[in-house]
Amino acid sequence: MLLQIIVTMKAMPWYCALPTLSEYMVEKGWTRCFSSIAEVGWPAYIAYVTIYMVFVEFGIYWMHRELHDIKPLYKYLHATHHIYNKQNTLSPFAGLAFHPLDGILQAVPHVIALFLIPTQFMTHILLLFVEAVWTANIHDCIHGKVWPVMGAGYHTIHHTTYRHNYGHYTIWMDWMFGTLRDPEEDPKKAE
Repeated sequence: MLLQIIVTMKAMPWYCALPTLSEYMVEKGWTRCFSSIAEVGWPAYIAYVTIYMVFVEFGIYWMHRELHDIKPLYKYLHATHHIYNKQNTLSPFAGLAFHPLDGILQAVPHVIALFLIPTQFMTHILLLFVEAVWTANIHDCIHGKVWPVMGAGYHTIHHTTYRHNYGHYTIWMDWMFGTLRDPEEDPKKAE
């Protein structure tokens, strides 16, 4: 766990680069961000947040999956995170113990969304914060068993098989793309 904390603390300053860059782009008017929900109204705001979340879930799923499938990306970036590959080596600190570029790449869908989907700026910042909390949560090995949430039970399987459960908040992308493995199913059937 001490190594996880050290890796996390070394990467943390770099993790701040993406929100800083996104705020700069928002301030310059390069994105589709708006400052007040009153500018679009609650129905549009809820629709935009829903679209944003689906887009981000899709983007993080594919970014994470490619970090596994493209061997140099795995070897030089993502393997740093996957040295914690057994339930007894996972902890909330493992959730942020990434190579800095790996952590930034997995957050890029949040920034791309700013250019495509109208987004209230504070909602974007809040969702980046929730991203960090959620990442710690899915590495704590406490499976809440709330469908369709990608809980720690699913993500622990990801850390032990390397080819299942790439999703972030939900299991939907893994279900759609055939990489879902349920923690409740027989391990022999899932191979």
